[in-house]
Amino acid sequence: MIKVNFSEFTRFSLCGMNNPDPFNPHDLSGFPDAGENRAPHLPPGRGGRGRNGLKATALDQHPERNVIRLQVRQTPLLAGLDADALHELESMLTVVDCNKGEHLLHQGVRDMEHYFIVDGLLKRVVANLEAKEMILRFSDEREMETSYAAWCLGTPTPYSIVSVTKARVAKLSMPHWVEFIHKHPPMREAFERYVMNLMSEIMAHTITLHLLDAPGRVSRFKRKHPGMFNRIPQKELAAYLNLSAETLSRLKQRGKF
Repeated sequence: MIKVNFSEFTRFSLCGMNNPDPFNPHDLSGFPDAGENRAPHLPPGRGGRGRNGLKATALDQHPERNVIRLQVRQTPLLAGLDADALHELESMLTVVDCNKGEHLLHQGVRDMEHYFIVDGLLKRVVANLEAKEMILRFSDEREMETSYAAWCLGTPTPYSIVSVTKARVAKLSMPHWVEFIHKHPPMREAFERYVMNLMSEIMAHTITLHLLDAPGRVSRFKRKHPGMFNRIPQKELAAYLNLSAETLSRLKQRGKF
């Protein structure tokens, strides 16, 4: 069996489609590097407002902390952690509630965070300088959102993370997350496999946009994401599948899905 090196896989998958020289990555977003203006990371256990303006409340100070702890622990990646490790992680988490359309992470910044999705739907979106957008993926409860690959490469974030519905996340800064997973090598290995799988899925989706017709794209998404299919607003789903909202509506009326 061939062992895949995470750094090299990341460099080619994240840079290859955006940069002619994957061994010399630059800002993948095409936007000016916003890292110079980043706000300092909040220390663990503190709340406040991040650079995106969203209010964050320390998990241990949140009125629903017991329920949120249980929800975060349902994340499959955390299943192998003992009580002490879970308490250490939870001490670094802050909770953010966001409305539809609000940004948790902006494209082109270096101030990165890791997110556990507690409730609602998020999307990754990449945009060019003409503001033309492409949705890369959707994620929901018990999943994670991250910019770990860009962090490893030392590049700005190549996409934004935006709420599709009203959502709640538990987050921590990327330096704290990286430090934490390095203390737990089996979890770090599982997490890096998770990140590689996400990037592979995004590349596979991009390919299917060229290979499948409209009904085929809809059927594939419904098969792979049955729990999200009816939760995503039709306009958002149409954009992800590179269809017009009218085409998606016609397919639905004709019983194509």
